Amino acid sequence: MDGAITAPEVEVTESEEIASTERPLTRVPLVLNRRSYGWITERITGAVENRAPRWWWVAFAVTAAIAGFGLFCLGYQISTGVGTWGLNHPVGWAWDITNFVFWIGIGHAGTLISAILYLLRQKWRTSINRSAEAMTLFAVICAAIFPGIHVGRVWMAWYLAPLPNNYGIWPNFRSPLMWDVFAVSTYFTVSVLFWYTGLIPDLATLRDRATSKIKKFLYGIFAVGWRGANRHWRHYEMAYLLLAGISTPLVLSVHSVVSFDFATSILPTWHTTIFPPYFVAGAIFGGFAMVLTLMLPARALFKLHDIITLQHIDKMAKIILLTGSIVSYAYAMEFFMAWYSGNQYERFAFWNRVLGPYWWYWWVGMLFCNCLSPQLFWFRWCRRNVLVVYFVSMCVNAGMWFERFIIIVGGLHRDFLPSSWGLFIPTWVDIWTFIGTHGIFLSLFLLFIRFLPMIAMSEVKIVLPQSDVHRHDPITVGEKEHA
Repeated sequence: MDGAITAPEVEVTESEEIASTERPLTRVPLVLNRRSYGWITERITGAVENRAPRWWWVAFAVTAAIAGFGLFCLGYQISTGVGTWGLNHPVGWAWDITNFVFWIGIGHAGTLISAILYLLRQKWRTSINRSAEAMTLFAVICAAIFPGIHVGRVWMAWYLAPLPNNYGIWPNFRSPLMWDVFAVSTYFTVSVLFWYTGLIPDLATLRDRATSKIKKFLYGIFAVGWRGANRHWRHYEMAYLLLAGISTPLVLSVHSVVSFDFATSILPTWHTTIFPPYFVAGAIFGGFAMVLTLMLPARALFKLHDIITLQHIDKMAKIILLTGSIVSYAYAMEFFMAWYSGNQYERFAFWNRVLGPYWWYWWVGMLFCNCLSPQLFWFRWCRRNVLVVYFVSMCVNAGMWFERFIIIVGGLHRDFLPSSWGLFIPTWVDIWTFIGTHGIFLSLFLLFIRFLPMIAMSEVKIVLPQSDVHRHDPITVGEKEHA
């Protein structure tokens, strides 16, 4: 059996990992306790091959029920009209576009971890890239729900694509809304290819270990004849590198294009050139928070502490600190430019953010959640305390949604004419449609961890010490069996 022989008990516990990082010349292992190839395979495939635990069924039943009610709300909105939402004059965009931008932002961390960190040869990404990539796909699926729905006639949404038709109607390619369609669809297509390409070696492992003919057939179909030959690995690495190169500019371009929906307008707080880098930093900021939100419970439930170590959590916390600081700087620059410009409408709009009807969205969501809470990560003990990291991640998740809401609704509800001012109040359809997308997202993620390996086995094995051809310490008996 592949996992029958394991490495001897040369323990490298989390406390020893922390101690080793204090010795400057000691390289902290990315997989703790000198685990063997067999142990990696058994632990990761166990989540797929063993019977689903009771908590999985309970969680899936709850998320599927929420997703079902969310889909009912979408059907009710389509059959009745956009009047079921709380949209009004002057607030023509509200929770629909807020949710769209929120979910698109969530999907950015997966591509950054997989593509950019791969090109930078950051080996610590191997333990989290597979789940982050899957999270990207599910987040884009949730985001794609809203653009088609919010136009009011979803059956006419196909006009957004440049398809030949008898009416001679073509999309307006000068509209940033049109750019969104191409940017998001391209991003989703490349992300699917990238995710699937990385899955192929692990699908072949599941095919070879399958005990039923149906599983062997299905995993075999999707493994596309992978046998681990030298030619297969050469083509795989070339394809993976090319997809990483294609994906890298998409990380920067997609949310930049989304920001053009606002930056190309003439509304105060929207008409600004800082939006593209500001939105990209915010997307990576929120995306990493969601990765931690999902992976920390998975790490505990599937006992993956030796694979997803405190070192991985520490590095992700540092990225959240970096991107959170960039977002805080962007907030400060927005207020500075509103003052420095001398534009009375711009100044009023920003004062309205802080002191207007939606003041608590700014103070709680943008200031506390996005600016202040990540500053805890300046302290090393906070970056390595799972509870603190999870608290900050949840704050960032909430804060990034509040940020998108205050940008969109805060810029619309009080425009140039005081006689047109109004407030947006969400209806039950608004609320449950948004909650329903969380149900869809979590249901898809639960299905993913149940039927596919949530960690890239082939990539994790590459970072093990016994994979290093220049390794000088003697290979133990257990490791020699799996080399």
